[in-house]
Amino acid sequence: MATGYLEILRARHALRLLTGTLVGRLPNATAAIALVVFVRAEGGTYSLAGALAAVYGVANAVGQPVLGRLVDLYGQPRVQLPAAVLAALSMTLFACCGTDPLPLAYGAVAAAGLFTPPLEGGLRALWPSVLRRDEQVHTAYAMDAIAQEIMYMVGPLLVTLCAALWDERAALLVLNLLGVLGALSVVASPPSRAWRSAPREAHWLGALRSPGLLALLGAFVFVGIALGSITVASVSYADGHGGDAVYGWMLAGLGLGALVGGTVYGARQWAGVPERRLRVLVALLAVCYLPLTLTPGPVAMVLLAVVSGVFLAPCIACAFIIVDRHAPSGTVTEAFSWLVTTFTVGASVGTGVAGPVVQAGGTVWGFAVPGAAGAVSLLVLLGTGRVLAAPARGGVVASSSENDPNRAVEPRFSSGDRA
Repeated sequence: MATGYLEILRARHALRLLTGTLVGRLPNATAAIALVVFVRAEGGTYSLAGALAAVYGVANAVGQPVLGRLVDLYGQPRVQLPAAVLAALSMTLFACCGTDPLPLAYGAVAAAGLFTPPLEGGLRALWPSVLRRDEQVHTAYAMDAIAQEIMYMVGPLLVTLCAALWDERAALLVLNLLGVLGALSVVASPPSRAWRSAPREAHWLGALRSPGLLALLGAFVFVGIALGSITVASVSYADGHGGDAVYGWMLAGLGLGALVGGTVYGARQWAGVPERRLRVLVALLAVCYLPLTLTPGPVAMVLLAVVSGVFLAPCIACAFIIVDRHAPSGTVTEAFSWLVTTFTVGASVGTGVAGPVVQAGGTVWGFAVPGAAGAVSLLVLLGTGRVLAAPARGGVVASSSENDPNRAVEPRFSSGDRA
């Protein structure tokens, strides 16, 4: 099973790019918890901490596709590194000034979110120039999804560790310094410096002029809603079954399930087009959320949480392939960044929806929200099947061949060929 992953990691520059991207994304992955911990240490309320985290999230959702488009236009080093430095300086300003005055705090946090570099989309644009075959790129997408789960499990521990060793302000500063170093490692690499987007047609919609990409984004809003709502429902469950420890175990279970599912998914080649495969994966994701409504005891609930997470990483990895197939020529980084933004917005909506549902109907109804959101995502994919069946030309695979004329690149598959 591990052979495909080891083959990718042995490819020149692959380990550096993956590690640098993950380290560079630490400030973003830990922003919510780091902001809450810091604001509480400064004597601020949970409401203020939540508001600042929300401002960061909204600004980040706006900034990712904008910066992604700039990367497609001007290359990675000229956008990613300056953005990382500006984001780190903004968070440093917030860490030094604290929550007083409030306008400055909100402005600094918003700038930190807005300038967060689109390293996630950038890495996916780089994989085809580093790896030799399409199937390796697809495995790399799965490995990327797995690495995200590990990062989101390890990130909060790093915040806690830094706060314990020094203090909450130091946690913000250290994590943002690591973010700059990670971005520097990526943009200084030969693949990043050599990468150029494919020629693009000037259009104000950019990547969003692709109907297939719009259909995928519409479906993934609801996948994000499912993930956001399950965290709120888990808090409600934990309040009556052991408190924070149970909540932590449930989220760890979700991450473990996604890790296992993504590992198995990426370890083999799949027949059939990815658009059809995504429909199956989303259906399985929705079905696996339903047993959570049984709300058994803590041990059984943690096991159900593991099961509910199994198909999350495969859904994300499959979506990466579909973005590649439907992104208009010259817009690949922007297209991947739109997927990140859509997922983030969906998770925020899910958090906002689940709260009133739990308040009105209790924990059981809170856990019904993820299943319902997964079902709606499936309906969107089924309703847009004809649009998704006609992938665009000129995405990642096409652009990568222009970067390396000596590399033999397999042609993009049509909707009737093997993914």
